[in-house]
Amino acid sequence: MKVFTALFALITSAAAFAPVSTKVSSTTLKVALDDLPGSGAPIKNFDPLNLANLGSEETFLWFRAAELKHSRVAMVATTGYLVNAYGIHFPGQLSSDISFESLSTMNPFDAWAAVPDAGKSQILLTVFIAELVTESKGVHYTKGGPLPTMVFPPIDFSNVNADMLRKKQQAELNNGRLAMIAIMSFIAANNIPGSVPALVNNPAF
Repeated sequence: MKVFTALFALITSAAAFAPVSTKVSSTTLKVALDDLPGSGAPIKNFDPLNLANLGSEETFLWFRAAELKHSRVAMVATTGYLVNAYGIHFPGQLSSDISFESLSTMNPFDAWAAVPDAGKSQILLTVFIAELVTESKGVHYTKGGPLPTMVFPPIDFSNVNADMLRKKQQAELNNGRLAMIAIMSFIAANNIPGSVPALVNNPAF
């Protein structure tokens, strides 16, 4: 399941998809690959699988939002993996019988396996709530609404000028794409010994 999720993230990140303008109506969506954040350096219009032309415009915009969400999840996952791998942890107890310190001594995958089912359920519930919030805001992004924003914590970019906002969006997508490659490399190294030569003999994998 972990490997399938990683592969799906790679597929959805393979194309740079056009942004949604909040000024257009849901019946007059017009998308252009050249116009979106993320379509620029280092590779402009990277779409080797031609996903930009798969399906309707609504499908196109759904892919665009999927790439953005996967980018954010991958950045959190990569950061969390490295933090745990370097032994950095919260003080105190995760549960009555498991301390954060004990988890920090484990391989990150083993640490996740050691988390009680109740804790995993809380994490998954939080993810579900975040997804529900992003999918139920007014006009849906496939109908001309804004693309999903950060939920936890919410970040207000309303006072950021257009040029700076685009630069930040570009950076977010490029960093997210790199993070997807990184976390998939971590998963591969953990599940297939020797598959990532740079990580061979690294105790975190």
